[in-house]
Amino acid sequence: MQITSTQNAKIKQLIKLQQKSRERKSTNSFVVEGLQENRLALANGFKPKQFFVQEDLYDDSLALPKVETYQVTREVFDKIAYRSTTGGIVGVYETRHFELDSLKEKANPLMVVLEAVEKPGNLGAILRTCDAAQVDAVIVCNRLVDFFNPNVIRSSVGTLFTNTLISCEKEDLMNFCQGNGISVYATFLREDTQSLYDVDFKKSSALVFGTEATGLSEFWAENADATIKIPMLGQVDSLNVSNAVAISVYEAVRQRT
Repeated sequence: MQITSTQNAKIKQLIKLQQKSRERKSTNSFVVEGLQENRLALANGFKPKQFFVQEDLYDDSLALPKVETYQVTREVFDKIAYRSTTGGIVGVYETRHFELDSLKEKANPLMVVLEAVEKPGNLGAILRTCDAAQVDAVIVCNRLVDFFNPNVIRSSVGTLFTNTLISCEKEDLMNFCQGNGISVYATFLREDTQSLYDVDFKKSSALVFGTEATGLSEFWAENADATIKIPMLGQVDSLNVSNAVAISVYEAVRQRT
């Protein structure tokens, strides 16, 4: 079937999914734009519901499962695609969620914990780092951002699908870490805080990061095994959270390899 009108009911529904978190939650669905992003979603077990393909742009290199697939005109595709270099494909998938208990079988895990992250671009950049470093899980406490926001998927270049991404309460995470022998290291700028480079990350570890605006809540200072910081040698005292995650995670990876 070919869709030729931007007023088609399926196109209107697709745009609602792109624009409204409430719609994504109520339908248990989200939109994936791009050839690489759809390839990663399929390869990592996300279940597709629909595909919208513009045949002049799509190179047919991705074997699509047998679900509803619609050919769309270039005008319609331009309406539903954010990028012109998207590979001619937009998919709709079922949302998927991971639980803390899924980590119990991980041997010597390395986890990144984010408190109250609210910028989709930051979460996306962190997911790219965590995929590259093969972090075992990314855990978001006090969740403010919709994981399936198109900006998260776009900025993560599809690594939303390659990471184990979990949302939970900070108390539940702390109980899980304590019950499973995972050391919790919270990032704080304090005089008594250890340098990142003086910490042993070769054992099971969870590295906790706050927002740029407010940092971490006192809960982490009171309950973490230790507080850590990245040495700042210049005149500013903080980094973008995605940069802080990258530096810290790769120090852990360096120690483990």
